[in-house]
Amino acid sequence: MINVAIIGSGPGGYVAAIRCAQLGMQVTLIEKYPSLGGTCLNVGCIPSKALLDSSEHFYKAKHSFSDHGILLNDLHLDMQKLISRKDAVISQNVKGIEYLMKKNKVHIIHGIASFKNLNTLSITKADQSIEELSFDKCILATGSKPITPAVFNYDKKKIITSTEALQITTLPKSMTIIGAGVIGLELGSVFARLGTQVDVIEYLDRILAGMDLDCAKELQKSLKNLGIRFHLERSVTSVAYTSDKSQVLLKHASKSNDDLKEMVSDYCLIAIGRKPYTEGLQLQNAGIQLDQKNKVIVNDKLQTTCENVFAIGDVIDGPMLAHKAEEEGVFVAEILAGQMPHINYNLIPGVVYTWPEMAGVGYTEDQLVALSRNYKVGKFPFKALGRARASADLDGIVKVICDSKTDEILGVHIVGARAADLIMEAVSLLEFRASAEDMARISHPHPTFSEALKEAALDATAKRSIHN
Repeated sequence: MINVAIIGSGPGGYVAAIRCAQLGMQVTLIEKYPSLGGTCLNVGCIPSKALLDSSEHFYKAKHSFSDHGILLNDLHLDMQKLISRKDAVISQNVKGIEYLMKKNKVHIIHGIASFKNLNTLSITKADQSIEELSFDKCILATGSKPITPAVFNYDKKKIITSTEALQITTLPKSMTIIGAGVIGLELGSVFARLGTQVDVIEYLDRILAGMDLDCAKELQKSLKNLGIRFHLERSVTSVAYTSDKSQVLLKHASKSNDDLKEMVSDYCLIAIGRKPYTEGLQLQNAGIQLDQKNKVIVNDKLQTTCENVFAIGDVIDGPMLAHKAEEEGVFVAEILAGQMPHINYNLIPGVVYTWPEMAGVGYTEDQLVALSRNYKVGKFPFKALGRARASADLDGIVKVICDSKTDEILGVHIVGARAADLIMEAVSLLEFRASAEDMARISHPHPTFSEALKEAALDATAKRSIHN
């Protein structure tokens, strides 16, 4: 029986543990924090989505319920209860992971792990006692943490990251967010819906770098209508704080003679990305090498430079997504079992959980231009859908990109209601190399948001969309 040690209990680590156990391995899962689930369950995916849903309910009650004939008196926000509900959601999910570990007979050790040598971990527990654990194979799944440059003076009180933002119990009047990526926009939309004036600063000339530009522009329009102010092509020169305010100095990113502008707000949220968390692991004791970005170097089997140690999730190259880590956890477990698993990294969907949502899979136009690939595009607006009219979710588009000769779908990008769920039709079709004609020929139920995919595919095949 293979003895597998897994460091980190986030989506990658706990899924790897379950799959290894299913395949007959003896598994020990090591977690430094008291609760399982890693960043995703405790201070990331799950709590942020809980707040996104709560804030959306509040926003609709305030702005659109009356359109449905639902009249409310004395609508007000109980921020502490909103946060306590979020905490309850976290607790329920963590308990679910604990149950799964017991069900699959995964042994749990709470402590900080480091490599003593090629086959031994040293684990420091909360009471400072040390336990040594020998293993045949090891999987690194230690995740990532927010990037907080020293010049930003991150103090966890007024200058914060997503971790602290999820614990705010008194609604701020204003918030400055540095970074127009997924985390910044999601949390920005939470507070904007609740009534906070949100300003987003971004070094680039667009939001959501790496995602489809047309969809990003559509989402930016929606977020502007929410009240979020965007300051694009702006460089932050300094961040400071007082006892009750944060102060950010910024200027134009490319104009050297641009005057400095000061932004004062209740909080400054740093959301410029995350970095792999490998501190304290003593990787050198096992011969595990890192690249220039401090990511663990792996081969196509996700094997590190130490042949019996594998790495998954945010500590290796690729998008920092929970579902990517989960797929890699299963992948490594099956590699250890002698199977031949498969991951197509180009078909891992990305999602932004604002409202409207934004999602994409496959190639973007920018990527295809860089590859000198000939392509054609079909689009369809949500406002032309009967279902969107019925629910008043009119913002958004679906964009289908396909090969100009073969009609094979190369990418699908959506901004609109339920984009996070709609994207899975595209993922399935791309996985089996379907054409836009295939997507267009599939019967989509009416009235649904999914009809926008069919219509965009029709537009891509021969500009023959029915309802636009």
